[in-house]
Amino acid sequence: MNTTTIQIDKSLLNSLKEVKEYPRQTYNELIKNMVNVFHDLKKKNQYDEFLHKIQQVKMKELWDNKEDEAWKNA
Repeated sequence: MNTTTIQIDKSLLNSLKEVKEYPRQTYNELIKNMVNVFHDLKKKNQYDEFLHKIQQVKMKELWDNKEDEAWKNA
């Protein structure tokens, strides 16, 4: 396994210590899990944006119609 040394602020190190799932969890495991969670959230966000764009067209079709305009002026 290739390893490297990275420099981080002590405050970040303390935050990492606080979020460990168990006391002997390595920082490598912890960061790997965090990266996976980040990727999953990014994928979910892309899916949500995709759904939102699809829904915009249908909502415009439903809400921007002459029947609703007639009620506005009633």
